[in-house]
Amino acid sequence: MTRLSAYLLPTVKEVPADAEAISHRLMVRAGLVRQLGAGMWTFLPAGWRSHRKVEQILREEIDAIGGLEMLMPVLQPAELWRQTGRFAIDELFKLKDRKGADHVLAMTHEEAITYHMTRELRSYRDLPRILYHIQTKERDEPRPRAGLLRTREFIMKDSYSFDRDREGLDASYELHVKAYDRIFDRSGLEWYRVEADVGMMGGHGAHEYMAPCAAGENEVALSQAGYAANVEVASASPRRIEGLPEPLAAPELVETPGAATIDSVAGLLGVPSGALIKAFPVVVDGRGPLLVITRGDHRLNEIKLQNALGAPARAAHAEELEALFRAPAGYIGPVGAAAPVVADVALRGLRGLVAGANQPDHHLRGVEPGRDFEPEWADVRAVVAGDTCPAGSEIRIEPAIEVANIFKLGTRYSEPLGAGYLDEQGEERLIWMGSYGIGPARIMAAAVEQRADDQGIAWPPSISPFDVELVALGKPGEEAREVAERLYEELRSGGLDVLYDDRDQSPGEKFADAELLGCPLRVTVGRRGLETGEVEAQVRRGRERFSLPLEGAAEAVIERWRRLD
Repeated sequence: MTRLSAYLLPTVKEVPADAEAISHRLMVRAGLVRQLGAGMWTFLPAGWRSHRKVEQILREEIDAIGGLEMLMPVLQPAELWRQTGRFAIDELFKLKDRKGADHVLAMTHEEAITYHMTRELRSYRDLPRILYHIQTKERDEPRPRAGLLRTREFIMKDSYSFDRDREGLDASYELHVKAYDRIFDRSGLEWYRVEADVGMMGGHGAHEYMAPCAAGENEVALSQAGYAANVEVASASPRRIEGLPEPLAAPELVETPGAATIDSVAGLLGVPSGALIKAFPVVVDGRGPLLVITRGDHRLNEIKLQNALGAPARAAHAEELEALFRAPAGYIGPVGAAAPVVADVALRGLRGLVAGANQPDHHLRGVEPGRDFEPEWADVRAVVAGDTCPAGSEIRIEPAIEVANIFKLGTRYSEPLGAGYLDEQGEERLIWMGSYGIGPARIMAAAVEQRADDQGIAWPPSISPFDVELVALGKPGEEAREVAERLYEELRSGGLDVLYDDRDQSPGEKFADAELLGCPLRVTVGRRGLETGEVEAQVRRGRERFSLPLEGAAEAVIERWRRLD
């Protein structure tokens, strides 16, 4: 029985002072969640109902591809994370027990699942396997923000595949791709699957599922030709530079006093910013100093740089700039550089460029890569809107929320943790693994972001806390209340989750709360409608209104709900 008079749905009119995202504002105002601390959120009853509906979709779809549900602990021995090299991750919560033993609060469960399967999957006959759990995760997030979009504690569905070889992993990965496609279709989201960086997870391939919305912290490169990639890994052909200077037989030294930025040098010399070479002096772990260069109108993509170098890189300090290049930032260039040069591929073939001369207040014009310096070439720039995707279509950049990620881990965890099996010949082989994560709370937040309007939330039917909100106008003992009571029981008997607003509040307050909460369908029983033998119904998204005959109203409501999207 879900009568609002006996339910905890503490709606509020005030917008949280720190709320940036629409989902943050509305989920607090609608009484779905409450904040306990920075990045820590409590789901109130209606919010938890929605979360559980998302979980149910996840269970059904992962069960359908052969997944077996289990549960692993959040508290884990630190030694497992040391073996995989991930104990040093800054975002990992670390603690000691009363005996001084090191532990972690898991932000993901690759170490734990691999530890267990090392002992349980010993023969080729045991493979393939897919196991999953839905569990709380902890992450020492440096900047929790945007409500449920960036938190320190969250619940994830993680599934893990175990296969004999790369071909088996590819098959398990494709099973998850199809399952995830169905999950997001069923959840009512606008979404796309994009190429992604493997990041701290490791492995040799990854995709992310993105829900486009203005509050998204991720940027996605898209094209009409179907290209889709996180900008962290996106590749594209740049726009042509208009007004490139004429090439010179050799670089020419020019004075540029006080001009230490791309725009100031371009303005002083009368050239487009794309004709300049932008220099990024860096220090690479295990390799030392490097000079990374891009076109002046391009940005360095640090993720692509790290992937190209195979190691993390940091910006060189001011004293390192003076020692290596004998020049301050803004005047450093690749000609005669005292460090190896890594050049973005967009510079290949260009002539007549302008670069720092490695001396204060001077630049070189007429610079040509390959003639005046010999770089190592790599794709290290960030793509921008207007670039051309590999299929020849123009790229646009959209903000999006990452709601899921999938990884081909390969032997990244099975090797350090010794997860192997015996093949048909009795030979020991490493297990090939995949990892597949999805966040129910992020699905909820993305749905709110995508479907909200000026009045509140408009939930997709599949994950709404309730299917229908029934509003009774009138006082106890009046005909409207009696009719509403009967309709409530009939709708519940018909299989719908019904929130019955039987409170002694004004119609305006009831309607405002109903709009804010956003159940897909609202049915109102009032004196005016009953005079003509009708009840009023309204679809939340789009606000379509229609009247239903009181006779057979429950069946009509159920049928209309089934046709909602």
